Amino acid sequence: MTQTLYAGLAGDTDDGRFVSAGLYRSVDGGAWTRIDGGFEERQEVRAILTDARQPDRAVIGSQSGIFLSDDRGDSWRHLSAPRPELSVWSLVRDPSDPDVIFAGYEPATLYRSPDDGKTWTSIYLPATYPHVTAGPEMPKRITGIAVAGASRGEIYLSVEVGGLLRSLEGGKHWGAAIDGLYVVEDAVDLHGVVVSPTRREQVTVTSRIGAFRSDDHGDHWRKLPVPALREKGSYCRAIAYAPGRPQTLFLGAGNDFDGDKGALFVSGDNGATWRPANLPGPLKSTVFAIAINSRLPQQVHCATKNGGVFSSMDGGESWTYAPLPRGAGHVFSLGLG
Repeated sequence: MTQTLYAGLAGDTDDGRFVSAGLYRSVDGGAWTRIDGGFEERQEVRAILTDARQPDRAVIGSQSGIFLSDDRGDSWRHLSAPRPELSVWSLVRDPSDPDVIFAGYEPATLYRSPDDGKTWTSIYLPATYPHVTAGPEMPKRITGIAVAGASRGEIYLSVEVGGLLRSLEGGKHWGAAIDGLYVVEDAVDLHGVVVSPTRREQVTVTSRIGAFRSDDHGDHWRKLPVPALREKGSYCRAIAYAPGRPQTLFLGAGNDFDGDKGALFVSGDNGATWRPANLPGPLKSTVFAIAINSRLPQQVHCATKNGGVFSSMDGGESWTYAPLPRGAGHVFSLGLG
């Protein structure tokens, strides 16, 4: 069974930030090769989406828009989704209808495709963000999308920096699911969101100061006991449930955006307790990306921002290390096909 791991390089869009670009591929655990030579411009790849039904297919989101490959990245075609003002940051399939794709942009805009990327429509998002995140210095990028079956109405958008947007009516109406009394924006600087595979009312988000959980569709929140890699709490990034194991969560973390310490935390009891995965070698930057695929349920892959890629073929029990080529850093996305 052929498997393909993709790694996308990018960076923040804020003025003065370092930005990389590039797209790499490893087939069946082989050497990494660069596969972005056919694009008209350098691609800052912030999102990668695969399809368990079609292993040869991959979709990427970048500053240029959304592209699709049906040959594991040998060639790409530009889809009709609008070109973003800054970038596409997130891509996800509706678990109840995988032909439905949602794409999150910066500035915060949401697009939906009902036909596996052929056509796209915009979904209106009212600007209802916590007041502490107001101001031109606060970006509004949709870093994560979680769908509890859009036909049932529940869609959640993590926004950096803007908290969590929530629709319980299939995208017809939206509101801020995290708001309150804030002095700083740490708790509403969100990087990811997931919904429990077995409890659609249970939502988990990652933030600049840890991970938080709601058991009532986002009405109330509590902090999860993720080990702290710095005094105010771990800088948490990617989060994913293990396919077929609804009690197992993987969480990528570090001690800052540009930190010098990282970890992949694992929970086997749905977030009640956490332990660091036994990744080989020291992690010298934050774990920014995680890749899983229901077609390959025992595989878990993660990447540090500086280009270290770790892979497990046994559900996270043991790991191997296969870094990207020297000089390939700022990994913002991974995908497993």
